[in-house]
Amino acid sequence: MEKLVHDFIYYLSVEKGLAANTLDSYGRDLNKYLHYLKENGITEFGETDREEISRFLGVQREKGLSPASVTRSLAALRSFYQFLLKEQIIEVNPAKELETPRAEKHLPQVISCNDVALLLEQPECRKAAGKRDKAMLEMLYATGIRVSELVSLNINNVNIKMGFLRCSGKGNKERMIPLGSIAIKSLQEYLKNGREKMIKNKEEKAIFLNQQGKRLTRQGFWKIIKKYSRKAGINGEITPHTLRHSFATHLLENGADLRSVQEMLGHADISTTQIYTHLNRQKIKDIYNQTHPRA
Repeated sequence: MEKLVHDFIYYLSVEKGLAANTLDSYGRDLNKYLHYLKENGITEFGETDREEISRFLGVQREKGLSPASVTRSLAALRSFYQFLLKEQIIEVNPAKELETPRAEKHLPQVISCNDVALLLEQPECRKAAGKRDKAMLEMLYATGIRVSELVSLNINNVNIKMGFLRCSGKGNKERMIPLGSIAIKSLQEYLKNGREKMIKNKEEKAIFLNQQGKRLTRQGFWKIIKKYSRKAGINGEITPHTLRHSFATHLLENGADLRSVQEMLGHADISTTQIYTHLNRQKIKDIYNQTHPRA
């Protein structure tokens, strides 16, 4: 059974070209399922049925998994069983007709323009690492890219002269995003007076480097943004995605059209981008309640 899961993840990677984060999530979900089956004395996927999968998902809910996580587990199982069907290991897909749990709708966390400015002021740019941190924070807010896209950037992904950034998002889809003047200035300063001091191997293509001169990881940047949010004294947990959400919300608040924001964020479906309009409407409602004499 473990080999079949391994073969499936390999299939998703090679033939479907799914992102590493998605592969990791599917792998974790399927390994939980494997553990559950073994605990219940099931040794072949052909022995499972719709009720068994439903019980597994129920156990996950009892353990406190969110509806979104349960939905992701079900998606992984559907895809996995479809793979087994394609490979003629099973005759029917028992996960196909299972109802998807209703996901809770959470509005994304956004911070104000003032708090963004405060956060971006925190790095001390006297040292190379400070110049790097400043450039990364400025670029994250200027472009709205995901942290995985940020740390994956190579030197040839940025055209400073034209003021554009090229990045590959989910499903390896490329998109071009404009860079603001402040982000360009911070990036130029880092490339000229920061990266050159950090690099150990001249063949290294990554823009953002760690102290060993290698590509900075997602986990490394999470630590960086947490450090500066604490230093800024901003209430609540600030994550790289907070700047992505703030980027989109602030654009829409200042008159950007939804399609342009969708394109910059790399959303395949505009309904994903529309959550930011809900956030904007909530802000308008709050302002109305605070200011209208008969609200």
